[in-house]
Amino acid sequence: MAKIIQQKIFSWKDVDRSGELERLTMVIEAIPDEGFMKVLEAERKGRRDDYPIRAVWNSILAGVVYQHVSIESLRRELMRKGELREACGFDPALGEKAVPSKDAYSCMLRKLMRGQEEIEAMFNGLIEELKNYLPDFGSHLAIDSKKIESYARGKKNPEDSSDPEADWGYKTYTGKGADGSIWEKISSWFGYKLHLLVDTTYELPVGYTVTRASRHDIGEMLPMIEEAKEKHFEDIETLAGDKAYDSGPHNEVLYDEHGIKPVIDIRNHWKDGEETKLLNPEKTDNVVYDYKGTVYCHCPEGNERYEMAYCGFEKDRNTLKYKCPLSAYGMECKGYVQCSKGTNGRIVRISLDTDRRVFVPIARSSYKWQRIYNGRTAVERVNSRIDLSFGFEHHFVRGKAKMILRVGLALIVMLSMALARIKRDQMEDMRSLIKQAA
Repeated sequence: MAKIIQQKIFSWKDVDRSGELERLTMVIEAIPDEGFMKVLEAERKGRRDDYPIRAVWNSILAGVVYQHVSIESLRRELMRKGELREACGFDPALGEKAVPSKDAYSCMLRKLMRGQEEIEAMFNGLIEELKNYLPDFGSHLAIDSKKIESYARGKKNPEDSSDPEADWGYKTYTGKGADGSIWEKISSWFGYKLHLLVDTTYELPVGYTVTRASRHDIGEMLPMIEEAKEKHFEDIETLAGDKAYDSGPHNEVLYDEHGIKPVIDIRNHWKDGEETKLLNPEKTDNVVYDYKGTVYCHCPEGNERYEMAYCGFEKDRNTLKYKCPLSAYGMECKGYVQCSKGTNGRIVRISLDTDRRVFVPIARSSYKWQRIYNGRTAVERVNSRIDLSFGFEHHFVRGKAKMILRVGLALIVMLSMALARIKRDQMEDMRSLIKQAA
């Protein structure tokens, strides 16, 4: 908390503070910014101090909390509301004169951009404190990216734009119409891409990075996971992601090196048009699988196809275990005796190394895989809050450094609000920035 150190000549204690003002107070109290404030104050020592560092910083946080799209919008509200000025730490005796000038804010923002490491340190500090209150925080994660358009107008050659650090990004959407036809839509934007790592249980961000819009999603996955493990979470159990993160080598690294079970959607990468492949092509067999990892057996008598029963992952063998559907479900099969060869139903074990893209420690055909994958919508909801509650749908940001700062401020305010609500026994509202404090 950027504690305000000043003598007050006049107090607004008699003014009834609204729930909206209380939201800012919650963020200021929860954010671990004292170290950063001391650094900035040491830089200013011996110079003019027309606008106190802590008050200006708190007012910038107010701009995030109250969804101001520009500094001028924030300045106008500060001039109108004396109680807001006092909450930020400005001298109430100065009235409107206490509000910093546009140039003063520009100077402060330049200092913040130079102090990106301090912003990241606040983000990491908030995660560490949240771990003390939230059981299993960081156990189940999801990863996704979202587009953030630059305020600059995109040119064919990005270097000709007023934001040369941005570039063009493209995303393809496909689906099937009511008549069975396949449709495809390509979305493009000029700007940046925010890559987010989110805890799916509590719907809170635990990692982020900002890149140019053209950066591929999968290139950010392993670095973000490695950073999360190094700084915060030793025991990440699962990582959910959409088809943009589909990769056999990445699945292998996640599980073999980090012990994380990938729950990542898969594209149909079989180019030969086959619907299924033999599990053991080197010998005659009746067990096949499709590109999604569903395992089937064919009856040796009538050639009917049945889905085999998934019986779990054998960690010591690194194999997925499947059982004959007749013995598992009580189905009828004419070739049961021939197939099982006198045993109580055939057992099939499939090594992950058969195809690391298709076979993962939690079988894709299992209810558990689907349940964990459904948790991926948590990152979509965080993305939505970033757009709607933190003003990224309409902004005036150009330049990568400014965009990184703007994203960092939004995320530390998001985590600070969550921490403050938890401490006030309002855990059910911890993901809300706009709901008034009780």
